[in-house]
Amino acid sequence: MSDIADLDPEDQKLVTLARASRARNSAHEGAAVRDETGRTYVATTVVLPSLRLSALQAAAAAAVSSAAESLEAAAVVTQAGELTEADAAVAGDLKTATVVLAAPDGTPTTIRKP
Repeated sequence: MSDIADLDPEDQKLVTLARASRARNSAHEGAAVRDETGRTYVATTVVLPSLRLSALQAAAAAAVSSAAESLEAAAVVTQAGELTEADAAVAGDLKTATVVLAAPDGTPTTIRKP
């Protein structure tokens, strides 16, 4: 599936939020996640001398620090063609139902559902 029109409207919103966050911060990646209660968290890649997080890791950390136990969906906007092993592990840890990987223009390149 490669057309954003085929996505659930709530998942489309995540792609839009991730894309906007990435552009606003001129970051390598942007991510947005929705937890089991419908709350949304957005983050970009974190690169500090003492800390490096992918956008998905940062968004998931924000969700978990706000008491989220699982994620309904996650969207990552990046030029990379696939999720890293670390990002896939985070999605698995949080029992993420849908993971959308999208190009910088917002076009989904991969949509993973259980």
